[in-house]
Amino acid sequence: MSSAGDTLDTRGESGGDGSGEELRPALVVVYATEPKLVGTVLPFASRGESKVLGRGERDAADRHPRALPLMQRPGRNESAGVFADPYLSREQLVISADASGFRVENVGKRELLDGQGRVVDQTSLAPGDVCEVRGRLLLMATERPATLPAARSLGRSFHAFGEADAHGFVGESSAAWKLRDFSAFIAGRTAHVLLLGESGTGKEVIAQSVHELSTRKGKRLVSRNAATLPAGLIDAELFGHVANYPNAGMPERPGLIAEADGSTLFLDEIGELSHELSTRLLRVLDDKGEYQRLGDPKLRTSNFRLIAATNRPVASLKSDVAARFRLRLSVPSLAERREDIPLLARHLLRRAASKDPDIGERFLEGWNGKTGEPRLAIDLVRALVTHGYRTHVREIDLLLWASLASSAGEIAELTPEVTAELEASGASGSEPPAARVDAKALTADDVRAAIERAGGVHEKAWRDLGLANRHVLKRLVKKFGLREDG
Repeated sequence: MSSAGDTLDTRGESGGDGSGEELRPALVVVYATEPKLVGTVLPFASRGESKVLGRGERDAADRHPRALPLMQRPGRNESAGVFADPYLSREQLVISADASGFRVENVGKRELLDGQGRVVDQTSLAPGDVCEVRGRLLLMATERPATLPAARSLGRSFHAFGEADAHGFVGESSAAWKLRDFSAFIAGRTAHVLLLGESGTGKEVIAQSVHELSTRKGKRLVSRNAATLPAGLIDAELFGHVANYPNAGMPERPGLIAEADGSTLFLDEIGELSHELSTRLLRVLDDKGEYQRLGDPKLRTSNFRLIAATNRPVASLKSDVAARFRLRLSVPSLAERREDIPLLARHLLRRAASKDPDIGERFLEGWNGKTGEPRLAIDLVRALVTHGYRTHVREIDLLLWASLASSAGEIAELTPEVTAELEASGASGSEPPAARVDAKALTADDVRAAIERAGGVHEKAWRDLGLANRHVLKRLVKKFGLREDG
C-alpha cells in the first residue's frame, strides 16, 4: 500500500553523473593483463594536461607527471597501485587531454593500435573511443568528475572493486553508482515505483535490490511478467477469487496482490498491458490498497508496494496509471556506461562457470568452483565495449556463449562466430546512422527539437542530431542553458 512520498524522477540527462560537478577528461582501463586494474580510472585535472603512462613508479627522467590508476568510489579515490606489466615500457604513452578528448602518442617499444586496430604512432580519442597497447592494455576515453559524488543513501561499506554488489548489480561507472544511490533512496520510501529502461539493462536486478534494502526485505519478493497476464483472467490473477468461483470445485486463489501483502510486487513489462487492462490497478494503487476477490463481496486491503518496469516511454502508459507511480528511476543503457562492460563480461563468465564446471576449468584461471579470473582475449573485449547493444546484458551473455562455444583454446576469443553475431545484432532492426554534423552549426532550437523527438532520452537525441557522442550533446545542453530533462 502506497502512501504519499517524495517524487524522484531520474529520466534526465543520459550519460551525466547527475552531481552538477564539472566533468573532466579521463581514461578507463577496460582491459589489462593485470586484472585488478580493469575498471580503474586515469583522471586528468584539466584539458591541456599531459601525463606519461608506463611501467612502475614515476622516474626523475619522466617528461610529464605519471598516469596512475585510481579506483573511484563515491566520495573518494583510492590508489590501485602502478602498472607493473613487464612488457610495458617505463614510458609507453604520452597522453594529452585536449578540447575533443585525448591525443595519445606512442613513445615505448610496444605498438600502439588505434580504434580500428591499426598500428599508429599517435591517435586521437573522443569520449567512447579506445586505443590499445598491443595485447597488454586497452583504454577508453570518457568524462568523469574528479571525485564521484558522495553517496546520500547508500551505506559506507562497499563491495570489492569491480565485483557484483550484494544485490548482483555490476559496475563502477558514474552511472552505476548514481543508480545504486537512487535505488537506496527509493528503498527507504513507501511510494510505488516505476523502473524505466531498455530491454536487458537490469531492471529486475534493481527491483530486487530496492526490495532487499527496504523494510519489506523479510518477505519474499513476488514477481510476474505483466505481459503474461491473460486478458480474460487478469482480475483473478491480480486479486484472486473465492473457492467454487466461478465454477464448483475450483480452489480458492489468493492472487498476486494478496501474496505481496507486507512485501513487494514486481510487475515487469507493465507497458505491455492495454490501457483497459491497466485500469484494473487504479483502485488498489491508491493509498488504502483496496481490492475485491472475484465472487467475494468483502472489501480487502493489501499493504503491498508495487515496483513496475517497462521499456516503453512513460507517455505510453495510461496517464492515471502512470500518476500512481510517484517514484521513477531510469536504468541506464550500456551505451551510458560502456566502461562497465568488461566487468559485466567477467561476472557473466563466472556465473556460467558456477553452473558448468567444464567452463570454469577451461576458461578461468585458478578456478576452484567459486572464484577464478576469466581469460578474455583483448580483441574480444574491444569488440564488446564498442558494440551497439539492443538487448544489453542479455546480448553480452549471448556473445560470450558464442565465444565459449567456438574458441579453440582456453581463452574466450573473438571468433568468426562471435563476429557474425555482432554483425547480425548490429544490423537487426537498426536504423542507418545519421551523418556526422558540426556541433557548432547547431542552434538551441535544433537541440531542443531533437530531445523532444527522443522523448527526453539523450542517448537517442545525440544520434538523431548526428553528433559524435552523448558528451557533445551534454555540452550543447549546457551551452544553450536547456533543461537536462529535455
